[in-house]
Amino acid sequence: MAKWTPTHEAPEPLEGPIVPTIIGGTILWFVLFLAQLPFYGWFDDHGHLWWLWTCLAGSGLGLIGIWYVRGRDAALKRMAAEAAAQGPAAAAE
Repeated sequence: MAKWTPTHEAPEPLEGPIVPTIIGGTILWFVLFLAQLPFYGWFDDHGHLWWLWTCLAGSGLGLIGIWYVRGRDAALKRMAAEAAAQGPAAAAE
C-alpha cells in the first residue's frame, strides 16, 4: 500500500469569486425547475418526474451553500483583518 501514498505536497486551494458562483448555480437550478414545471404531466407520464425534483433539490442545496460560503468568506476576511491589525510580527511567527 505504500506505493500508492503520494510523496508530494498538495497544491494550495484555488480561491475565486465563490459566493457569486454559488448564487449563480442556485439561480440556474431554480430557473430549470420553473422551466420544467409546465411539463409536469409529461414528465409524470414518461417516468421522468425525478428531473423536476432534482432541480428543486439543487435549488434547496444551493441555498444552504450560499449560507455556508458567505459565512466562510466572512470568517476569512475577519482572519485577514486580525492578522493585518497585529502587524508583521504576528505574520512571521
